[in-house]
Amino acid sequence: MAHITIAPVAARIVVRWRGAVVADTRAALELTEGASKPVLYIPRADAQMQHFAPSPRRTTCPWKGEASYFHLRDDRAGDENAVWSYVTPKAEVAEIAGHLAFYPDKVEIARI
Repeated sequence: MAHITIAPVAARIVVRWRGAVVADTRAALELTEGASKPVLYIPRADAQMQHFAPSPRRTTCPWKGEASYFHLRDDRAGDENAVWSYVTPKAEVAEIAGHLAFYPDKVEIARI
């Protein structure tokens, strides 16, 4: 198993997509997996879900479980599979249930 750590983030995290704030939280988690770059996980309750459209895409991580995806959309544009979530992650990473992660090339993520 890859070494995974999950820690709360002290900063406020604001996620913008095409200029619109799609998430704003003081309850983000930072997941570090092996030598990979850390990934921020934002509670769904702190996301503007009107910008999210479920995707049929699914992937499986041997350490975290099955990930489901969302497209980001508005009246003018969209980015496919820009967000992922582990709805029922494995017990070892249960803290990320109910959270969303964003591909950094699709959004702007600011620590404030």
